[in-house]
Amino acid sequence: MDRRYQVFVSSTYDDLREERNEVMHALLELDCIPAGMELFPAADEDQWTLIKKVIDDCDYYVVIVGGRYGSLHSSGKSYTQMEYEYALSKQKPTIAFLHQEAGSIPAAKTESTDEGKQKLEEFRQLAKTKAVKYWSSPSDLGSKVSRSIVQLTKSRPAAGWVRADEAAEVAAPEILSLRQRIDELSSELRKAAQRPPEGSAELAQGNDEYRLTFDTVFVDNEGTEVWESGHWLSATWNAIFKAIAPHLMDWSNEREIQEILEERFKTAVEEVAAKDPDLAPGKWKQGITLSTATLIESDVKTILVQLRALGLITRRAAGAWMLTPLGDETMTRLIAVRKKRPTKS
Repeated sequence: MDRRYQVFVSSTYDDLREERNEVMHALLELDCIPAGMELFPAADEDQWTLIKKVIDDCDYYVVIVGGRYGSLHSSGKSYTQMEYEYALSKQKPTIAFLHQEAGSIPAAKTESTDEGKQKLEEFRQLAKTKAVKYWSSPSDLGSKVSRSIVQLTKSRPAAGWVRADEAAEVAAPEILSLRQRIDELSSELRKAAQRPPEGSAELAQGNDEYRLTFDTVFVDNEGTEVWESGHWLSATWNAIFKAIAPHLMDWSNEREIQEILEERFKTAVEEVAAKDPDLAPGKWKQGITLSTATLIESDVKTILVQLRALGLITRRAAGAWMLTPLGDETMTRLIAVRKKRPTKS
């Protein structure tokens, strides 16, 4: 797959026009993408912000140093030195190309002030602490940049740029592999969601029994309250879950769940109350009936906590409850009607 590298070319400009042209041509012959100040589009953002973005996008960085230090930023450093230091800070593979005979550079292309000359010399010394090569003419510079970039791409391969269609062909097997891995992980998550939580085997469940306590109120045939008491009965966890599970296929709140349980076990409470020695059998014949059987709040909360601990239901912040995937599977197993097997004749 063809890969093109983007190379940032940094230098002063007016004094190194010919040299920059040689470098640009050398890079283009290597199928590289040159980037530099003459290529910057007009933009609303400030120049330094734009320069940093271009350097970030580049794979390699070269700086050409001639006889000028360059235009200054408000910080007092030249843009060329700032670009070089920024590229180093981003750990870009960097090479500096210094003029071999600074004294031979025409005066019109050199710094005219002592301060400018001093800053240029300090910058040259800074560049010498990293990879550096020397040039003497534009053509010499072009050939050295060309050889250096070839060596650099071999010793420090970068990401580069590829055609979108080629990248898609290369990425297709990897994308397929990632999709397969996603499917595998999704399947594992679904299976995990249908398994009981760790440690739940130690909890009461299934046909284990739990005692439900109801506050009961009895009225006569005229609707007048004649007796108030408390009654309890035992119910299996399967029976409790079967009572509420179909109503938890969508979100239901605690009060709704309590009413479902009260309705489900009202007849059983009546049967228990009928055996209460405090309620003489004769009174039933006199028209006394069970008016309300209210499941106590603590039992409702215990049931919800237990079913949640078993991984059968889940709660959201608003206080509503709903079946988990495991709860849905358990409900189906407990309630769904199985077809009858044909009898042998």
